[in-house]
Amino acid sequence: MKKIFLIIAALSVMSSCEKEIDLELENESGKIVIEGNITDKAGPYIVKVTKSVAFTDENQYPAIANAQVVLSDNAGHSEILQYIGGGNYQASTFTGQPGRTYTLTVKAEGKEYVAQSTMPEPVAFEGLQQDSFAVAGETSYTLLPVFTDPPALGNRYLFSFTVNNNPKKFFSEFSDNVNNGLPNQRPLLLPNDDSDPGDIKVVPGDIIYVEMQCIDEKVYTFYSALLQLSGSGPGGGITPANPPSNISNGALGYFSAHTSEKLSAVIQ
Repeated sequence: MKKIFLIIAALSVMSSCEKEIDLELENESGKIVIEGNITDKAGPYIVKVTKSVAFTDENQYPAIANAQVVLSDNAGHSEILQYIGGGNYQASTFTGQPGRTYTLTVKAEGKEYVAQSTMPEPVAFEGLQQDSFAVAGETSYTLLPVFTDPPALGNRYLFSFTVNNNPKKFFSEFSDNVNNGLPNQRPLLLPNDDSDPGDIKVVPGDIIYVEMQCIDEKVYTFYSALLQLSGSGPGGGITPANPPSNISNGALGYFSAHTSEKLSAVIQ
């Protein structure tokens, strides 16, 4: 059994703890991997099309350079994305808008892959509140995203953050199945382990850059399963070994139309 990094070559996920996603999978070599995002902010938007590998020392995913990648929406807009290298296809005129449903169509190596995602209405990201707690004499820090969930049930959120200029990203997904219609009470737990090279321990003076995304249900399901697969979510690991993609025809990855707001905080 060989290891691969699933979906993103250097993806980290944080829930109750930080954990780099390094899954034990078999026979995943050669599957198409699609990563696409469209937001309510100005583009250009990028869709990445690569192939999975069973094993590579540098975890480099081979790019697919001759795909046809099309973005469209339910308002009649459509654009063929242009290849810019590294498996990346870029939109030049497309704009995202809350409430619209977006379709991504990728034709590659004789197969067609289709995904849809509806961009939710934005929820105001009002601030970040710091707190801390001590375990075995070590201080850990949290940041509480300040926002109020709308009254209607069914809102889903994805938070990602980085520390200082370190590119390593951490993720946490929220739903309003608990605390619906109320101010948020769930904090982001910041990393507190630098025992291995590349690990991060947040200390006073560090700057935390946080992005809040309002995401649809299928993208939430993808990230929720990814957290569980990594052992960071409730219940530990689950099967099957791939999170449920919203892309058809057996592709790995996801397509997300979401809103985006960004704030930062300095740890005191």
